[in-house]
Amino acid sequence: MRVEPLVPDVAVPAPAAAPDGGAFGALIDAASGALANADAAERAFIAHRGGLQEMVLERARADIALQIAAAGTQRVAQGLQTLLGMQL
Repeated sequence: MRVEPLVPDVAVPAPAAAPDGGAFGALIDAASGALANADAAERAFIAHRGGLQEMVLERARADIALQIAAAGTQRVAQGLQTLLGMQL
């Protein structure tokens, strides 16, 4: 009879996180910038310095950026929930 020692599995080291938040942080920053542009376009329209088309276009861009950021956040939360639900 031969006894061999058990060698435990070694976890793969995680890649270093980017200090600025990486792609997810860039997604949130882009949505924030789009909302700021939409607010500026609305203020310009109210002050009679901008047109209605520009205001509507900026608001639509901001809405799309916000929807993309919300979908990204939902995917991240779903992935985290899956990881936390695993039994080790």
